[in-house]
Amino acid sequence: MVNQIFYEKVMSIQNKIPVKLNVPEINTPSFNEVLNTEMNMTEKIGNLNDYSNLNDSNSFDHIISEASTKFNIPQALIKSVISVESSFNPNSISSAGAKGLMQLMPLTAEHLGVKNVWDPKQNIEGGTKYLRELVDRYDGNIKLALAAYNAGPGNVEKYNGIPPFKETENYVNKVLNNISKFTVI
Repeated sequence: MVNQIFYEKVMSIQNKIPVKLNVPEINTPSFNEVLNTEMNMTEKIGNLNDYSNLNDSNSFDHIISEASTKFNIPQALIKSVISVESSFNPNSISSAGAKGLMQLMPLTAEHLGVKNVWDPKQNIEGGTKYLRELVDRYDGNIKLALAAYNAGPGNVEKYNGIPPFKETENYVNKVLNNISKFTVI
């Protein structure tokens, strides 16, 4: 229907001008095609119903434990980053385009080998791997690693320390202050 209306409008304009218009063919998908595409995307995102209380810090403990062991990053630090980044919401998207529990930017996710940022396991593993890379890069300095996680390594190097951005300064403090909430005694 839309294609037909478009074509008729183009033809009415074409009939009024001496130059031949080069009109690309537009194929508007049917409702069923759109629905099938959306359903396929839902399948690719994964079944988030497996995580009963999505915003509960305990919902992802098994994944966090595995990532902690694999990358030698304390579970409490991982949980604190997730808490500050997404409040344990695996569907979180920032205004800058960071996605998922650990708010991975698309290029960072690609660098880390994360194929599906919406999959909590891939997101947590990728974010923890990135934390490990940053901790190693800054010789174990957690504050600089967190600053780089938030503002990017380029900014940490540019300012030779935590960048003088209120958001980054608050982020580092909040993550460090929240660790005690997630520390098992």
